[in-house]
Amino acid sequence: MTMRFWKMSGAGNDFILLRGLPRGHSGAALARRLCDRRCGIGADGMLLMSRHDGRLRLDYWNADGSTAFCGNGSRCAALWAKAMGWTNKTRFVLDTNRGALSVRLTGKGRAEVEMPLPHDLRLGLRLKVLGKTHTVHSVDTGVPHAVLFVPDIKKVAVQTLGRALRSHKAFGGPGANVDFVSIKKGVLSLRTYERGVEDETYCCGTGVMAAGFVACVLGKAGPAVQVMVRSGKTLKASFLDGARLEGPGEIIFTGEVAP
Repeated sequence: MTMRFWKMSGAGNDFILLRGLPRGHSGAALARRLCDRRCGIGADGMLLMSRHDGRLRLDYWNADGSTAFCGNGSRCAALWAKAMGWTNKTRFVLDTNRGALSVRLTGKGRAEVEMPLPHDLRLGLRLKVLGKTHTVHSVDTGVPHAVLFVPDIKKVAVQTLGRALRSHKAFGGPGANVDFVSIKKGVLSLRTYERGVEDETYCCGTGVMAAGFVACVLGKAGPAVQVMVRSGKTLKASFLDGARLEGPGEIIFTGEVAP
């Protein structure tokens, strides 16, 4: 017996999407096995779509089996629902572990999703790691993030410094995602080290929101800003009407796998 899966990419943040959870299986264990890039399909996380009484529900697990909220995953799930005929609307609601979020399909292969409002903002933290003190700003945009502004995004040791900051005591036991940001001509460039993936990812939706929000608060950007991520794709973080994330998403391929 096999189950069908869809491999999706949200601006380089890649996911395995399943339509319902196979009986007798836990989402956490299935995510760990399927997201393994050597012994599984390979992905940053697993999306589980379900529907009941006309409502669409998304549950998400990181590659290590931990549950989380995922902005890019939410956009991909919305685009999948439209492609599979689960909705014929361009505006609808997606239930998540962060509540019911409004979705708007903005064009072919692009979606905008309502995001949790940023909270727990802390500016100007002076944190020492690897023998050097860094100025770090932290905010929760659905997931805790540590934001650092750097002069040259290409020269940042994301793996080394990101891993060290990710588990700093300032962020408590669960730690935080770490975002490195540079600004040029009003556009943010972003690289993110993600907890739960324990690696640099090609895009992080909550990271896009964290970078955009901190830049806005510090007067480095306006309330609607373009953010270029590691994959070279550009997303939009907007705080004009709540918090919204807009960007591309696509189905890469589909197949079958043993549950």
